Amino acid sequence: MLRSMSELEGYAIQATDGPIGHVKDFYFDDKSWVVRYLIVDTGSWLSSRKVLISPIAIGKSNLGDRILPASISREQVKNSPDIDTDKPVSRQHEMEYLGYYSYPYYWGGAGFWGAGVYPNAMLMGVGFVGSDAAHTTAQAAEARAAREAVRHQDDDPHLRSGKAIMKYDIEAIDGGVGHVQGLLIDEETWAIRYLIVNTGNWWVGHKVLIAPQWIKSVSWPDHTVLVNLTRQAVKDAPPYDSAIKLDRDQEIGLHNHYERAGYWADEVKLENPQYHLIKSAASGAIHTKL
Repeated sequence: MLRSMSELEGYAIQATDGPIGHVKDFYFDDKSWVVRYLIVDTGSWLSSRKVLISPIAIGKSNLGDRILPASISREQVKNSPDIDTDKPVSRQHEMEYLGYYSYPYYWGGAGFWGAGVYPNAMLMGVGFVGSDAAHTTAQAAEARAAREAVRHQDDDPHLRSGKAIMKYDIEAIDGGVGHVQGLLIDEETWAIRYLIVNTGNWWVGHKVLIAPQWIKSVSWPDHTVLVNLTRQAVKDAPPYDSAIKLDRDQEIGLHNHYERAGYWADEVKLENPQYHLIKSAASGAIHTKL
């Protein structure tokens, strides 16, 4: 299910032995556009200290109570490494954090999380559940991640605040189209699937969705997102209504409008190592086979 970032803000994080705090913001990876950490305000429990909680620990949400369960204890959170959430988080800080919780490094694989798609699968020591070949692939990805971490530990920070990108200008190939008003997050993979773009300055009352895959570049100093789309294509795109849950049919319609492939096909490949495409010689149609 896709959830807006604003909807997830304020959710309570529940440890195995009690409450931790409430979600205040998110850190996302500016390369793959995946949420890597939830920034949680611990309130009076730890004198409003802000801590990071990885999606690796997060279970299925309780929609009615606005709770996200976490497979960690309050004591673990209390003793976790101090990280100033008002400053950029370096790779070295991440290594310290992930090492403290004994989590594998998420980078270095072909998937969002190691070799696979789902963060909590990393708790089982693999990127995805599958064959022995899949397990071997995951182990190799973890080894690569460790090497990459050492080589890039002094690189520039790559994590961005979800709140900070709000109001960034959206520039199409031929001019401005609006600004970022929100993010739609896949609560199973924690991938950012779409930027919610308010085009009100150009077309009154119109909001549209733009996928990160359609972004050409981001100028972080100038607070501008450049997209590989025309103004007319954005103007003619299906409008987005936050009151209606986005379903797969609507997503297919959106991708068809922009003549872009859907992200879901790639994820099937990642989840199923034996997956491959078969092209029909007669019709040219693409079918899947496991």
